[in-house]
Amino acid sequence: MPAATAVRPDATLRGAVETAREALVAVAERDSVGEHLGMEMVEERLATHYFASSSTAYVGWRWAVSVARVPRSKLVTVCEVELVPGEGAVLSPEWVPYAERLAPGDLGPGDITPFVADDPLLEAGFEATGDEDVDAMAFWELGLGRPRVLSAEGREAAAQRWYEGDSGPEAAVAVKAPMACSSCGFFLPMPGALRAVFGVCANAWSPSDGRVVSLDHGCGAHSEADAPAPTPERVGEPILDDTAVELS
Repeated sequence: MPAATAVRPDATLRGAVETAREALVAVAERDSVGEHLGMEMVEERLATHYFASSSTAYVGWRWAVSVARVPRSKLVTVCEVELVPGEGAVLSPEWVPYAERLAPGDLGPGDITPFVADDPLLEAGFEATGDEDVDAMAFWELGLGRPRVLSAEGREAAAQRWYEGDSGPEAAVAVKAPMACSSCGFFLPMPGALRAVFGVCANAWSPSDGRVVSLDHGCGAHSEADAPAPTPERVGEPILDDTAVELS
């Protein structure tokens, strides 16, 4: 491809600083227009003049005024006026689609997450075979009747998240627990591939009631734990003073 040729300087447009400033002041507050910062040629007979922004709300921004002229004319026309970011300008964060910025805990009543057709955490479920014994087992174990079920990657991601979070051995309540969930009578082992690591707590007194917990998780509501009994307080014999007089 041929190299791009530089646009020739235009003396008429370069000299239109006051024309550009007047157009700028007409649409912006005069106090927000600072010194002239220079001019940039955009195309032949089309240029942009830049002015500093004096507004405290737009530090580092610049006013840009586009000017142009027709061939063989000395009359300069203002095309547009806008505020553009310069070096050091404060900009808003880059926009992230809703599906990518959704975080755990964001979902509320009535909210619906966007559908992800090629979610790597899911894979296709299984259809009925017609064999009642096989289908009865497959209904829960293999996901019969559901379009998609957890993939191996999905199970691994869930297990990692649970184990490193409040349901794992490093949670504050687990670190101070007297015993692990694996020996608790309220621990319900999970079926399937996660059975060897996780179960569900069924203790109404536990902060983990109804939640998935790891075998090495724990809390103070363990079925076999017992708090030390307090030492009975000794109460002395009552002292009666027959010489005292109580005035009503």
